[in-house]
Amino acid sequence: MNVTAERSRLPFARPNVLELAPLYEVLRREAPITAVTTPAGDPAWLVTRFDEVRDLLGDKRLGRSHPEPERASRITTAAVQEGPTGNYATEEADHTRMRRLLTPAFSARRMVMLSDHVRHLVDDCIDRLLTERSAAPDGVVDLHAGLAFPVPVAVICRLLGVPESDRDHFASLSERMADHSIGDAAPRARDEFNEYMITLAEAKRARPGEDVISDLVRAQSTDEAYDYDEMIRLCVGLLFAGHETTVNRIGLGTLFLLTRPEQWRALTADPAGRVNATVEEIMRLGAPGDLGLLRYAHTDVDVDGVTIRRGDAVILSINSANRDASVFRDAETFDPDRPERNHLGFGHGPHFCIGASLARTELRVVFAAMAERLPGLRLAKDVDDLEVRPTLTGGVRELPVTW
Repeated sequence: MNVTAERSRLPFARPNVLELAPLYEVLRREAPITAVTTPAGDPAWLVTRFDEVRDLLGDKRLGRSHPEPERASRITTAAVQEGPTGNYATEEADHTRMRRLLTPAFSARRMVMLSDHVRHLVDDCIDRLLTERSAAPDGVVDLHAGLAFPVPVAVICRLLGVPESDRDHFASLSERMADHSIGDAAPRARDEFNEYMITLAEAKRARPGEDVISDLVRAQSTDEAYDYDEMIRLCVGLLFAGHETTVNRIGLGTLFLLTRPEQWRALTADPAGRVNATVEEIMRLGAPGDLGLLRYAHTDVDVDGVTIRRGDAVILSINSANRDASVFRDAETFDPDRPERNHLGFGHGPHFCIGASLARTELRVVFAAMAERLPGLRLAKDVDDLEVRPTLTGGVRELPVTW
């Protein structure tokens, strides 16, 4: 198969929400850096093999900004990661400032301190699910609405200082902003999200609290180089990513475990001993969305015999890299006991996910509690029948379960 004979168009069709398109395996073997057409119809490079994805994630010759933004390839019609972001001249300095401001709030030590609060939230959700199941005529409840969604939302609201009573509003904005099927409604949702965050930020300016948004508003007020619009974009990004990604990983992790009963039984037999490894395997194989991380070349870059020209768009497929058989034994198999622990589920290099400790804390608490309190959990609908959200972050709309 000559995969470079014609430019393939993203996204590639997936068999279901747990599997990737078979074409990724072919690309990793034959053309790990290949020319593709984005969903928006523009040219880009798709990188699929682990080594190249990892190396380019850490390569400062690639960035999120573009030397000529008006000429940049567009990736999608959604309003998330659709094109370049940030200032080309100051991107590195802006990123350094952001990490400096946010690192204390998202430190591993602080996340450990948060774990008791997360467990309380999870137990409350499970209590309600138990009550709902008793009242449901068919004994079926929606784990997405009852647990996977409310827990990450409550946690990120507490950290950022966002009223939890606003959750339906900003969740709807997030959904529409990331939806690649609704055309101009996606950027309008992003504008609404920005307006919502401006209102919240100004309220924090008047009455600051002990939370991340208050810290960012305070920093922007005292640093002339810190652009107000940049601060608002960061707050929106934190609220969006802080709940969307974890919600989806809880859903996908549950599907992986319940479609592999032997792995679910192993976790229920020893939740404390197995939950960490289980979460890492969920982060490796759980593949929300069908694209990857977007970068633009800031100079010509030669990789694996391919020259990526200055300004070219590069899509780094974390999903594909994490299933590279040259790095992971039986790469397509969900196996928490595997020895490899070098997945790219949280990225790599300077842009390694600042919320990694938060996500790990939430996922560990959620899956340990589910294994302890709902050992008989099972799916009430076939995976192939679940509706997948038409958004860049993917995931399922519902997760019907019983026990």
